[in-house]
Amino acid sequence: MNRYIIDVLNYAELVFCLIALAALVYRKQLSNYRYLAALLSVHALTGVILMPLLLMISKRLEMHVSSHVYYHTYWYVFSLGNAIEAALGFAIIYSMFRMAMAPLKGVQSLGMLIFRWAISISLAVSFGSALLPHNITGIKFLVSLAVEMQRTQSIMTLCLLLFVCFAIHPLGLSYRSRIFGVSLGLSIKATAYLVISAWTSTYGTKHLYSANNIAGGIVTCLIFVLWTAYFIVPEPKRRIITLPTTSPFLRWNQISQVLGDEPGFVAIGGVPPELFAPAELEIMHRASRQMADNPLLQKSQSA
Repeated sequence: MNRYIIDVLNYAELVFCLIALAALVYRKQLSNYRYLAALLSVHALTGVILMPLLLMISKRLEMHVSSHVYYHTYWYVFSLGNAIEAALGFAIIYSMFRMAMAPLKGVQSLGMLIFRWAISISLAVSFGSALLPHNITGIKFLVSLAVEMQRTQSIMTLCLLLFVCFAIHPLGLSYRSRIFGVSLGLSIKATAYLVISAWTSTYGTKHLYSANNIAGGIVTCLIFVLWTAYFIVPEPKRRIITLPTTSPFLRWNQISQVLGDEPGFVAIGGVPPELFAPAELEIMHRASRQMADNPLLQKSQSA
């Protein structure tokens, strides 16, 4: 029974994924949500590759024939796809924060800098955690890397949703905004992954046709349907931001803009004439001639 449900969910995931991608194309949002489109494309491509492998594994299990090669190939492709999707998840988080903070350029610049450092540290921790003595080579390293990247990306996704929920009205957004819809879908996926991962590590149900995989497939289909709805339904216009003078967003934006200003530069000596414009050189020559012709200016300069 579980095998039949998994097969149906695999086909449903592929169909809903392609529909969500078509919704992005229909609304001409590929440029704004290119990382989401890339994630959907990778998920669809992975599904196209995995479905024949899963079918071969099922047939060999029914015939009581060894499916060792197909099984390992399945997990290689599955883990590689999850690792790529996790990396794209980081990019989606980054782009959603950038779009949400677009009206506040100062906070946006400072926040993007912090996000870049956080993502870099998360990726470094993921690689370090995957490089355990028993995971150095082969499929174990790839699976471990995908798991660690998904775990750190899930935590950052939940933090992003928390921020968007608190700041949605001051930033001129609404719960019908696509920024919120994409963040909500990623957060549902992150929550489901953390719960399923904890359940799997506790009870050890890791085979292909487990109830965990059924739950994960159902959640994934719901997320694709959610994203399709957010992109099919017209998005409300973003409100003009009006912040009170006591708003922390306004204060942080002003501070960030001041911190981001370029410093001034002064010449400390040894400046060649080529650095000056012709008009500046002409003014200097005239000033020098006036000083040479006026003895009073020469006395004041020497004094």
